[in-house]
Amino acid sequence: TYRYRFLPAADMRDVEEALLLAAAAAEGLHGRSRLQLEATFRCCSATRTVEIDAVTEVGTALARVFTGLLRTTIGEPAFSVTRANKEAST
Repeated sequence: TYRYRFLPAADMRDVEEALLLAAAAAEGLHGRSRLQLEATFRCCSATRTVEIDAVTEVGTALARVFTGLLRTTIGEPAFSVTRANKEAST
């Protein structure tokens, strides 16, 4: 699972839009059924986080597209991304 954290300067509406665009792109690559069955993701404006489960090929594609969209829309300084399982082990 990848956990994205956003600085206060990042507009969470832009983040949500990027996540929806990334989901649409993953659907285009893998099909609607696979997106529904294999992609798990959530956005929480209150905690300024997004989590994407990248255990499947669809989830990995979603995370890659989402990260690329964030870089071009809000910029790299406005967010960080870590593997959630690494956070738990440190």
